[in-house]
Amino acid sequence: MKGFQFSEYRPSNNGGNTFEKLLNLFKELLVHTSGNVSDALSWLTELDKKYKLTDTNYGIADFIQDLIDKGYLKQGDVNNPSFVPTAKMEIAIRQQALEDIFGLLKKSKRGKHNTRFSGLGDENSSEVRPFEFGDSLDNIAHSNSLKNAQINHGIDDFKLTQEDLEIQETYYQSQMSTILMIDISHSMILYGEDRITPAKKVAMALAELITTRYPKDTLDILVFGNDAWQIEIKDLPYLQVGPYHTNAVAGLELAMDILRRRRNPNKQIFMITDGKPTCIKKGKKYYKNSFGLDKKIINRTLGLAGRCRKLDIPITTFMIARDPYLQQFVEQFTKANNGKAFYSSLKGLGEFIFQDYKNNKRRRHR
Repeated sequence: MKGFQFSEYRPSNNGGNTFEKLLNLFKELLVHTSGNVSDALSWLTELDKKYKLTDTNYGIADFIQDLIDKGYLKQGDVNNPSFVPTAKMEIAIRQQALEDIFGLLKKSKRGKHNTRFSGLGDENSSEVRPFEFGDSLDNIAHSNSLKNAQINHGIDDFKLTQEDLEIQETYYQSQMSTILMIDISHSMILYGEDRITPAKKVAMALAELITTRYPKDTLDILVFGNDAWQIEIKDLPYLQVGPYHTNAVAGLELAMDILRRRRNPNKQIFMITDGKPTCIKKGKKYYKNSFGLDKKIINRTLGLAGRCRKLDIPITTFMIARDPYLQQFVEQFTKANNGKAFYSSLKGLGEFIFQDYKNNKRRRHR
């Protein structure tokens, strides 16, 4: 069984009952074990022995039964007879990731990304203007219109005419099509450092952010190693690193192909990686080089960054490493795309993504 290091567990005084406290811990363990319920329960049992998470009134067996009764776990199929997480559990994991990473962010109404265009939009501004033929009556500034009617006609002969009406200006709400690229090359767990788990948590948090706060937007998630392929949001907790090199070219090509099919004018790519590109595909064969910066691989990658720039698709790179070779590549890549780059610690990764997502969302339509 894969080993994990945990700091001392300190029960919260503000938490709910024992089930809720165990559930929060269990969800965290499921992300670490890529959805392996048996491993997560084994670790939970060990933590219970060490830190006395349960008592004689409520034990781990009670917790497991509650998980089943409350719809968080279900029996697997013939090929996998053990328990597996349900869709309810997957949603709960994403919600916890959102809370852990984005902290103070709260749900809001639909369409919160403002552009600078005024008109028949979705969100009220502080500006008003005279009514014009064709304006929607839904946007009438009632207080201003009644005030005008009183001034123009008086109280005794009160009436409301077209000349009295004023319209509340509104802003159009921009929509964004986002691609999240996640590096699943072997280096994401190299030297005993777990970088894939924080990357998964960020991806889950971003998915929950978009589906709840920005429901008009689209989010596509892809992973890249030797090749690149698309995954579903529900697959994020179960994502695992493979014995792969880093083929950023394959990831960018797939991202561009997906965005090409999106009619939304606002498009962007987030790429979470910890290493320089080390692989490209030439025909059916792979060209790999893990040593230094290979010109063939780097030039292909920079070429795609330039193509994205011409298509007005900014790429924000989150480099979770500080190797000088990597920084040299990221500087070249960012310059070619005219995008953004962050050399972040694992702890700060989610904050960077949230901030840049909001910044890109607020840009003006062209």
